Formats: sequence, structure tokens, C-alpha cells
Amino acid sequence: MKPTFSTIRSLRILAIISALSSISVSFSKAESTGVGKSPNIILMMGDDHGWEETGYNGHPHVKTPVLDEMAASGMKFERFYAGHPNCSPTRASFLTGRHPNRMGTFAPGWSIRPEEITLAHILARSGYHCGHFGKWHVGPVKKSSPTSPGAMGFHEWVSHDNFFEIDPQLSRNGGPPEPFHGESSAVIVDETIRFIDSAVSKRQPFLAVVWFGSPHEPYSGLPDDLKLYDDLPAKYSKPVHVTSNETGENVNRPQGEVLRERYAEITAMDRAIGRLRSHLKSKGLKDDTLLFYCGDNGTSADSALGTPHRGVKGQVYEGGILVPGLIEWPNRIPKPRTTPFRASTLDLLPTLCELTGQPLPDRPIDGVSLIEALDGKASERHKPLYFWEFPAANVTRSKPVPWIDPELQQGTTPLVKKMGGKATRDFRNFHHDNPGPDDFRGPRAIIEGRMKLVIHDPAKGKSRQELFDLETDPGEKANLAGQRLDESDMLIENLRGWQESVLRSLAGKDYEPRN
Repeated sequence: MKPTFSTIRSLRILAIISALSSISVSFSKAESTGVGKSPNIILMMGDDHGWEETGYNGHPHVKTPVLDEMAASGMKFERFYAGHPNCSPTRASFLTGRHPNRMGTFAPGWSIRPEEITLAHILARSGYHCGHFGKWHVGPVKKSSPTSPGAMGFHEWVSHDNFFEIDPQLSRNGGPPEPFHGESSAVIVDETIRFIDSAVSKRQPFLAVVWFGSPHEPYSGLPDDLKLYDDLPAKYSKPVHVTSNETGENVNRPQGEVLRERYAEITAMDRAIGRLRSHLKSKGLKDDTLLFYCGDNGTSADSALGTPHRGVKGQVYEGGILVPGLIEWPNRIPKPRTTPFRASTLDLLPTLCELTGQPLPDRPIDGVSLIEALDGKASERHKPLYFWEFPAANVTRSKPVPWIDPELQQGTTPLVKKMGGKATRDFRNFHHDNPGPDDFRGPRAIIEGRMKLVIHDPAKGKSRQELFDLETDPGEKANLAGQRLDESDMLIENLRGWQESVLRSLAGKDYEPRN
């Protein structure tokens, strides 16, 4: 018998109360043991901003002077990974420290689940004032949504269901969309600064999650930013598939024109980050504020130049999952540092738990704390990184029960790019109680130490396996699977065991009350 909405809701409420109560009790314990003052925290993320698209990583064209300065003065991750090669899943990993397949956030437009415990839930219990600004894309931002920023632990939000362009329409604290005038990254930073000043006036530590809408297509830029890249149309002439700002529909355009606009967006985002850094400094907040930046997946196919990594957004090769990764925090990182530690968006929640003296949620967590890496005491990850594009068609083909009432999954904030003729986005998430053998399929990868195994499942025939030594072959050109069978078999076994854990989570086992 399929569960009813009322039964599901009752079980969820019990699970959420139990989980949050354990966090609250642990918070009291942390207070009694004298956990020290925690820093202010700002976690920023670009949209479709790949590893190579920064000046400090040697890009031949794009100008990012602020990110370059952060890389030169703070901590630079040589190998920072998005939790998934697509945006909504990575955002779910960022918030929860868990692989997105555990909560059914398989692809863009698939929501998070209300039972998930986010870093905002945890920091709010630690006395932080928590705000979200910009792209959300793990559910609707309207107030009635059970997966809005407010429902997921944030006290304030000025957010969009998806990405947004110049003069965006955003929802403030779940209200109807409002027009905001200006370049989108500047708009988001202005709202973040307002939030910071308010929290400081109330003497509250703050968590600001700032998710930019740039540089996701459709592309546009301010005149002065566009001028920086006027030479590109003559250098790149091949046609690429993007969205028209005029019609919201797909069009083919010369890549040079597209790159000119995309890089203008990146430069504008970089400038907005610089304004935020300057504000922190002017208010005396810079030294004890953890300022973080990353991308949500690799560079999109329309703009990827093919170097230095293999693959693009949507692929589990390095080009689809490697992103910029920077932390600036003068009180903790007084001198510039570069680390080879393989870090991920999955690691943010465990790191913040350790910083604030909070326990990890009592459920499978895929990330690790980065505190030892921050302090220069660890350069190697001792837990594998896993990537997996779940075969979502296995769920949808059977007319499954929605995890959330579909009316609550309807978005409100408009964007330029239309989908099915609509300028807004709806979300989905389903029950999948009895995963089967076919659910282990889909492009997937494991990185353990220096070795990376990639598995693809063709429509017919045997799975294809590739093994790469990322130290000697970061471009993933030499497949060693046929030469190093023992290592391949070990990684296959480890990956399979992890997938079994993920499928238990997907079926809802993590949310069941415990005796």
C-alpha cells in the first residue's frame, strides 16, 4: 500500500522533532563546556563557474582580480570539487553534507526533502542569525514551501527559485516576487551587506549563504565589463547553443560573442565580491569572518575551452566537477596557503559543526571536516569522494508518490529562460521505497587517494570502466583500468558499498524515528 500524505507528514514531523531536539541538547552541552567564540561565516557560490575560469588558475582571458587576491592572501584549494556535476544536487550537498541522491535531489529542478538538516538549522541553534541571498534551486522560495530557505533554517532570505539576470525579480522572505534594479551580483551583495549590518547591530554572529546567478546562461553584461573582452568574437567563431535574452528560447550563437558576455558576468561577480570584502574591512569584521567561495559545477559546454581538464558540466570527469575553492579568514589563516587536499561542497557542514562545537546530524554524512586542512595539519583526504548521476527515469516511469504536495513545489520567481513555455520553475521529489539493481546505474566515479575510477553504463552491453592516476594524469587521458585490475576491483567494491548506503537513504530510512 502506498503511503498517504497525512501518514507521511506525521512520520516526518516526528523525525524532524527528534533530529532537531538532539541538536538542541548537544548545543546546551557545547555551551556548558565553554566552546569559544565562533567566527562570522559567509559562504559564496557561483553558478556554472568552473575551476579554470579564474585569473589565478591561469585562464587566458577572464579577469578576476578579487578572487586572485583572495587566492594570494588566504587559502587556495588546488582541487576543490562540487558535490555533483549539476547545480541543484550540488546545492543540496552544500547545505547538508550529504550526497544529493540520498534525498532524491537527482538533477536540476529536483528539490531537497523537508526532513534534511542543513547548516543553517545547526548554526541557528548555535546562536547565529542566518540569511540566504540569490539562487536557491532546491525547492521554491515562497513562504508556503516546506523546502524554502525559511523552512530549511534561514531567518531571512532574498532569493530566487533558479538563476537570474540583470534587474532580477526576487522573493523577500517568501513574499511575491519584487523587481530589483541593477547588475544581479551587485544586487545580491547589497542585500547581504544590509543583512550583515543588521546582525552586527544586534550583536549576533551571522551566517550568510550567497549564491550568485552568474555566470549561468543566458549571458549579459554591463558595457564597461563587455569592453574588456571585445577581442573574443574574432577568436572563437564556432556556433554554440544558448538562451536568447530576447525570447527566452534556445538559439545558436558564435562562441566568441557568448564568451564575451559570460566573462563580463564573471568580472561583475568578482567586483561584487570585492565590495563585500571591502565592507567587512571597513566594519572591522574581516579578521574574524570566514569568507568562502566556490562554483556549483564545472564549466558549461557552450563556454568550455577544453583545457586543462577533460569534460564539462554534467559529466563526472574533472572538467564537470572541479571548481574554484577559496577561504579567507585572517585570524585563522594569517599567511597565504595552497593545499592539495581534495575538498568538496560536502565538507562545509562537517567543518561548521566542528567550528561551532556541534555534533554531526545522526545520519550518514558524506563530507569531512576541513579544520585540519585549514590549520595546515592535513594535505590528504582520508575518505573517498563519490560522484553519481542517478538514473532518475527509474523513479519517474512508475508514477511514484510525490514526496511533497505538487502545489507546494510550484515556483513563483520569473527568469529569462523559458521551460515548456513557462518563465517560472516547478520542482519535484518522489518516494522510491524499493530500489532495484538498475538503480545502481548512471555515470559515477570514486576518488580515493590519487586514483579515480569512472564507470559508464551504455544502453547495451557491459559497463565501461576507466581508471586514472590524477597525480600524473589530471587531464584523465590514460585509462589504466586494464593494467591495474586489483586497484580497479577495490574501487568498484567501495563504490558499490557506498551506493547501497545511498539507496537506503533514498528510501527514507534516515528519517525513521530511532528507539
